[in-house]
Amino acid sequence: MYMRCFSRLFSAMAGPRPVVFSGPSGAGKSTLLKKLMKEYDSVFGFSVSHTTRNPRPGEENGKDYHYVTREVMQASIDNGDFIESAEFSGNMYGTSKAAVQDVQAKNVICILDIDMQGVRNIKRTDLNPIYISIQPPSMAVLEKRLRDRKTESEESLQKRLHAAMEDMKFSKEPGVFDVVIVNDNLDNAYEQLKNALLEEINKVKKISMSS
Repeated sequence: MYMRCFSRLFSAMAGPRPVVFSGPSGAGKSTLLKKLMKEYDSVFGFSVSHTTRNPRPGEENGKDYHYVTREVMQASIDNGDFIESAEFSGNMYGTSKAAVQDVQAKNVICILDIDMQGVRNIKRTDLNPIYISIQPPSMAVLEKRLRDRKTESEESLQKRLHAAMEDMKFSKEPGVFDVVIVNDNLDNAYEQLKNALLEEINKVKKISMSS
């Protein structure tokens, strides 16, 4: 019920459509999003997700994720404070209502970086975002990228690779994503991403100029 109530709130708020980004770990989502935020820092706002996993080197609480305990996050989910949540590799991830509202209140494009379960959850709301999937060119390339990170145990890596296979299948389901970008070349992938979002980017620029 809380997701339906929250979706009506989204529909009532004027402004550009949010953007849902999804894709397996190692596909290059973070790199593409950082490029997008750097070029259009006044156009996009990043919805900061919550997670129960530990921060990676260089990550900041409140910027990359809100790092919380499982008990705190489960209590918030039970209280209806999240629009979507999922569990992966023993860790919980989710997007809170407050995180999205904070971005939309600034009249900028809200970016939600979520997994397959999150996409399915949001599909059941009236949020009406643009759904974009970022995919690797192959499983072999993805595995190399993940191994080069040197942040995963072998068990964790195998879990991510298994999830990636499911993610790649999911991205091919008809009607799920508006745009699927295969990141085999970063510059080309970024140009595809910008083109997909150009209409919404121009809307925000017009609003900024008139205000």
